[in-house]
Amino acid sequence: MTRPSSVPPPVTAVLDASSRWLPARLGEVEQLLRGAIADHGELLGADAAATLDAGGKRLRPMLVLLCAGPERDGEAVRAAAATELVHMATLVHDDVLDDAPLRRGLPTVAATSGRDRAVAAGDLLFSRAFALLADAGDARSVALLADASVALARGELAQRRDAFDLGIDEERYLYRCRLKTARLFECACLLGREQERLREFGAGIGLAFQLLDDVLDVSGPPERTGKARGTDLLDGTVTLPLIEAAKSDPSIREVDLHALDAAGAEALCDRIAATGALERVRARAIEMVANAKAALEKAEFDAEQRHLLALVADGVVQRYS
Repeated sequence: MTRPSSVPPPVTAVLDASSRWLPARLGEVEQLLRGAIADHGELLGADAAATLDAGGKRLRPMLVLLCAGPERDGEAVRAAAATELVHMATLVHDDVLDDAPLRRGLPTVAATSGRDRAVAAGDLLFSRAFALLADAGDARSVALLADASVALARGELAQRRDAFDLGIDEERYLYRCRLKTARLFECACLLGREQERLREFGAGIGLAFQLLDDVLDVSGPPERTGKARGTDLLDGTVTLPLIEAAKSDPSIREVDLHALDAAGAEALCDRIAATGALERVRARAIEMVANAKAALEKAEFDAEQRHLLALVADGVVQRYS
């Protein structure tokens, strides 16, 4: 199997610890992703291919496959590919909304091809995701992924509505994260197998993933994150590190996020880090992963599946350590 680019060591560890079936299935997912975006016009196809070529962790398709197990092949591979296509689509659309120049250290579609073409590329990725499932007559998977996609949209709208508002509290922040990030992780697990414990597991590691991603935005460095330090602050996105830091240093809430430039964002990142907020948020995320793994212990799995899913959960933390 040819592994996708930018796969971090924790994900590689899962592949190395697995039986041969998992790398082989992920290879099938990559082939299906490539085929899903082919033959849709030279420009649109090139923009979609650029998004695919940027690589990624492929955590969501891995969760689908691991929850499904080695017995389910074609159905699980389609669901895994569809989940990744939805994820890719949201990244392209997010970059349009954020006017983001970089994603994973590479120019975004919005930066290279313009906003209009980027919107069209994201729309293509969304449509191809549901076409994969609909062509197979998989109504259950269509419904699960549609619900998760609606949650993603609601989360994005909530984040836009909250932009530059330093009055946002932790409860509101976590509500957004559950919609914008955790729901797709949860969906990936349920696409693999319908078990309530998997809903809890997927949501837990998805929420931890977002918390740790927000920590990394503050801590950097850019060569690791593929974007400038403090990008969320420059976008006006209030995250848990900022909320936590303001508890120790209330003057942080007096900062005018509208007035921040790159140097100001760096300085605010330093102020946030100085309060110990990053360590506290990391600890919260680690606790969420521990609770998710506890839910996994009560799910019905064979030993290998449970072990590999636990490695995925650990990898969420190790990725940001």
